[in-house]
Amino acid sequence: MSQVNHARFDVQPDVSNHFAWLRTRLAIERTFLAWIRTGASLIGFGFTIVQFFQRLQGMEPIHGRAMSQEMPRNLGLSLIAAGVGSLVISAIQYRGLLRYLWSEPFKSIAGVSDKAHRTPAFIAALVLMAIGVAAFVSVFFRFM
Repeated sequence: MSQVNHARFDVQPDVSNHFAWLRTRLAIERTFLAWIRTGASLIGFGFTIVQFFQRLQGMEPIHGRAMSQEMPRNLGLSLIAAGVGSLVISAIQYRGLLRYLWSEPFKSIAGVSDKAHRTPAFIAALVLMAIGVAAFVSVFFRFM
C-alpha cells in the first residue's frame, strides 16, 4: 500500500529554493506597493476634483448652464471610496500571501528567524486608509 502525501509538494532547503522564496516575497511587496500608490492616487484625485469644482462653481457659467451641485461631490466620493477600497482589499491579500509564505511547508527556506518580518508598507497602507476615510467623511459632511 502506498503512502499518501498530504502536502502539495516537498520543499527542499537549498539555496535556489531560498532565493526563489525571496523573489516571490519581494514580488508580493512590489505588488502591494503598487496598490498603495494606486490607492493614494485615487484618494488624492478624488479630493482634488471636489476642491477644484467647488471653486469652479463659484464662477460665472460660460454658456449659461450651471453645473449640478452634486456631480463633483459624488465623483470625488466615488474616487475616494475606490481608493480606500483598493487599499483594504490589497492589504487583506498582502497579509494572506505573507501568512502563506511563512506557513509550515516554507519554514525551512523562509528566512533567518521563525517569525515573519514586518515592513513599513503595511503601516503606510493603514495610515493612508485613515487619511482616505477622513477625506471621505470631510467631503461627505462638508458638501451636504
